[in-house]
Amino acid sequence: MTSTTTSEPTDVDPAPLPGTTKTGPRKSGGGLGRYLLVRFLLIFPTILILVTTVFVMMRATGDPITAALGGRLPPDQLAERIHSAGYDRPVLVQYLDYLGSILRGDFGTTISDHRPVTEVLLTYGTATLELAAYALVVAFLVGIPLGRIAAARRDRGVDATLRISAVVVYATPVFFAGILLKLVFSVWLDWLPVAGRATTGTEIQLQRHGAGTGIYLIDAISTGDPAAVQDVLEHAILPALALGLLTAGVFLRLVRTNVIGTLSTGYVEAARSRGVHERRLLRKHAWRPALVPIITVIGLQIAMLLAGAVLTETTFEWKGLGFQLVQYLLARDFVAVQGLVALLAVIVAVTNFLVDVVAALVDPRIRY
Repeated sequence: MTSTTTSEPTDVDPAPLPGTTKTGPRKSGGGLGRYLLVRFLLIFPTILILVTTVFVMMRATGDPITAALGGRLPPDQLAERIHSAGYDRPVLVQYLDYLGSILRGDFGTTISDHRPVTEVLLTYGTATLELAAYALVVAFLVGIPLGRIAAARRDRGVDATLRISAVVVYATPVFFAGILLKLVFSVWLDWLPVAGRATTGTEIQLQRHGAGTGIYLIDAISTGDPAAVQDVLEHAILPALALGLLTAGVFLRLVRTNVIGTLSTGYVEAARSRGVHERRLLRKHAWRPALVPIITVIGLQIAMLLAGAVLTETTFEWKGLGFQLVQYLLARDFVAVQGLVALLAVIVAVTNFLVDVVAALVDPRIRY
């Protein structure tokens, strides 16, 4: 005989299911607000660390007046300039004063040409913004479609070729890529201009027209002259390729990895078991989810584009912030360098925050 036992009912409540509480489903309304608040508060320590690092590095070489004007002024005049600028005070006092100036929106005045750093940003920032926009367009048009092709042909010859190409492009210094592009398309083939943002005639035409945005493509379009628009675009092709292919390599590998990961998820496997064609699976089920991480990576690529713009603008004589920053470095104008780097740190931090906002709205999973 076998004996059976029966369990008596108890008054103990069963354990709540995941995602619920004893009083009902867990409320998540505050998740987005908390996430955005944390991301916003992280802007300030990020900027503080970058500004402090730049300040220490600049002061490690001595005071900026001596670095920029030493040997070109008599000792008494040099000492007077140092005293009037406050660089003979303790370094901690200078640091706190500099932080206070940044909070007031004052990033300093250049030594070599006596211009506020904010004015330098407004004058040359549009050129860098235009180049970064061109480079992002190249990265999207090249990296995303090729990443999709590599995922669709996983572990085949095309996939291996594209992956190796992405690594090579990413590892190639941007100035070297720029020199190669100039050599092939400007010197050997004579198809595209070798340097500059536009020909002298077009620049004069843009100045006379008085559009004044500083973005040559918009200014050229506003003139209504197709020749001016063509000239501006021809000058932008090689710098955009040199800088954009660097980011395209990142996008290619990222899209490939995420598409492959999405294709192995449960809902895609269920669709595949129902006989859905692979092309439809890629287009309808795996493509859009794989684009979500791209939004997050864009914020990181903004910093990369700004860093790459220094070498790209110098290689192609594209007179933006990167080109001007090199000129200030050559002039040992450390006040200008310090101010521009601090401004760029603020721009990158704010841009990353805005990208986080967009990513949180698109993909609720990253809020938690």
